[in-house]
Amino acid sequence: MDTSQKTGKPPRRSPRLVSWQWATPEAQAILATRNLSAILKYYRRVHGDSQTQTGELLGYDKTYVSALELGKRHLNDVGSLRHVAERLSLPAHVLGVTDPADADHRAMLQFGQSTVRLAEIARQSGHATEAVAELWPLVARLEARARDGNTEREVLHLLAHARLGLGTALGNVLPEERLATAAHWTAQSLDVVRIFDDPALTTTALRMHGNELRKSGLVGAAVHRLTHAAAIAPNQTERAAVLPLLARAAGTLGNQTLFDRTMEEAHQLLDEVDHTSLVNPTALYEIHLRGLIATGRAEDAIQRAEASSPTPTMSIAPQWRVIELITSGRVRLLAGDHRGATELLVGAVREARAQRLPHQLQRALRAAGDVLPDARESAEQALTQLRTEMAA
Repeated sequence: MDTSQKTGKPPRRSPRLVSWQWATPEAQAILATRNLSAILKYYRRVHGDSQTQTGELLGYDKTYVSALELGKRHLNDVGSLRHVAERLSLPAHVLGVTDPADADHRAMLQFGQSTVRLAEIARQSGHATEAVAELWPLVARLEARARDGNTEREVLHLLAHARLGLGTALGNVLPEERLATAAHWTAQSLDVVRIFDDPALTTTALRMHGNELRKSGLVGAAVHRLTHAAAIAPNQTERAAVLPLLARAAGTLGNQTLFDRTMEEAHQLLDEVDHTSLVNPTALYEIHLRGLIATGRAEDAIQRAEASSPTPTMSIAPQWRVIELITSGRVRLLAGDHRGATELLVGAVREARAQRLPHQLQRALRAAGDVLPDARESAEQALTQLRTEMAA
């Protein structure tokens, strides 16, 4: 039986639709007035409701709704205001009602923002598993609020960042066959991001989602998202953050023209923006080597690797060290240096095992192939151990 039949109340709209409509900039400006007349008119316009339909939702007749909109009648008692807020999926304080849950709500926002920041620090420092453990409960709590319709713009903003963080952290700790889960969470963030009309946030979401798509094997879709992110980036810093990932996806796709053009611009921007874990000479060096191999230019990769490698301009995140070791091992193998390749790959396996990075262990396993048995055995053992722990 429908809930409305049990309670006698008309069915409520989808919380996702209602709450997200309230999160738009236009709605926020109207809510800021705390004017019930304006709020009711906006609600009806967005949903295409008549005064009769809105009255049915609120339990009022059409005449009373009309009087409220015209300012001829006013709601002053706390019970009525709280009732209207609940039926319209609004926090009670918007209509001037002090809600005991407000303090908890504000505390959750502050706690959530700190959680997202600390989780990203943990992921960058090689503790992606801990990041997932912190972000998952936060995402679940925020999504529960969204399902109930009790949400605001700042809550949805936090939800977008939390989903992105969770997806990216999962992209570090999941094996390749499960990386679609990481892409799922970053995709979920895009559903929220679209309502904000914020180029920087949209660029970030597209960038992170595009990278997870690449890792899950959807390379064409990844290039599409990353190209879009680069095109709408509001400044050089945001664009610089996209280009390395776009170059990597273009290389994986075998698009030599896009790869070369993107790498050239990425190197040019190094002198114009602050360096980050992704935008720095060391990261671009690894991306360039891998892209050269992927686009059929192994000799160029070997020559570049044999030349002096760039001087690090900042501390490199542990997972980047693993990525670099695997790529360098591949180059050494292409150059015929089996011993050097084995040393690099075994070192990568050791660090990937310590950091619980199954995807990188799988990369190392592929790089070793049948020609580097010691590296292959090391990667297989580490991957088996990690799978066993993940299944426990």
